[in-house]
Amino acid sequence: MGIVEAILLSVITAATPLVLAAVGELVAERSGVLNLGVEGMMIMGAVSAFAATQLSGSPYVGLLAGIACGALFSLLFAFLTLTLVANQVATGLALTLLGLGVSGMVGESFLGMQGIKLQPIVIPLLSQVPFLGPLLFRQDTIFYLSIAVVAGVHWFLFRSRAGLKLRAVGDSHASAHALGVDVIKTRYLAVLFGGACAGLAGAQLSLVYTPQWVENMSAGRGWIALALVVFASWRPWRVVAGGYLFGAVSISQLHAQAFGIGIPSQFLSSLPYVATIVVLILISHNRRMTLINTPASLGKPFVPDR
Repeated sequence: MGIVEAILLSVITAATPLVLAAVGELVAERSGVLNLGVEGMMIMGAVSAFAATQLSGSPYVGLLAGIACGALFSLLFAFLTLTLVANQVATGLALTLLGLGVSGMVGESFLGMQGIKLQPIVIPLLSQVPFLGPLLFRQDTIFYLSIAVVAGVHWFLFRSRAGLKLRAVGDSHASAHALGVDVIKTRYLAVLFGGACAGLAGAQLSLVYTPQWVENMSAGRGWIALALVVFASWRPWRVVAGGYLFGAVSISQLHAQAFGIGIPSQFLSSLPYVATIVVLILISHNRRMTLINTPASLGKPFVPDR
């Protein structure tokens, strides 16, 4: 039981940044914006969170810095694609490359420093429950935030008037505009939320998952988060299931090596990305399932009548 508990704790830690980044991108895509810059926003969130923590001595200051940096990067993307109507795919790729480059430059002076880990919140009594206590009631702040964000996004999208407007913008921005919805403002807010979630996911990497700064430490997680949105067919709670599935695949490589399983480490390291490709291939075979929740205006530019 001790080994199983340790593995599950590792899976939760590995899955949390995937869930956060994916649910933020889900909101952006529901509004009709395809932001491929998730990886760049995550890595910038990671380096800014680590730097702010080192300078202030508080991981909570670092957490806020990660959120703010991810949000600022997303505003750059929003300005280029929504105001200047630049190509969303090209801009998202450029944002990722920019984030990887800037984070390497900013983080150079923090290489090798011992990080300050965000300590778990121990909930009295509940944390003492065998097995489930450490898994659910002795976790860090970001884990609880991830669950709250998913629940809040689900309520917002399917239970609130504002969420209905956002989905309308994603399904038909011309019709939503004709009905008086401010399409550009709605998309700005959705992209800003997605950037904040990606920044928080990056902060989790440098404050919880590996409390130190390592260049390119996001290691492709932003791309996995993008695939998770499709895997979940744009439904928030399915993102959680997919995130924990991919988290389990990521952790399996570490435990397989620890147990001495004779599989090349390079192959084990590639498992999360192989799983991503396999899932996307399987989804593409079910055309109806792919289209049923896909925002019809996804990736399409909108220029309001002047």
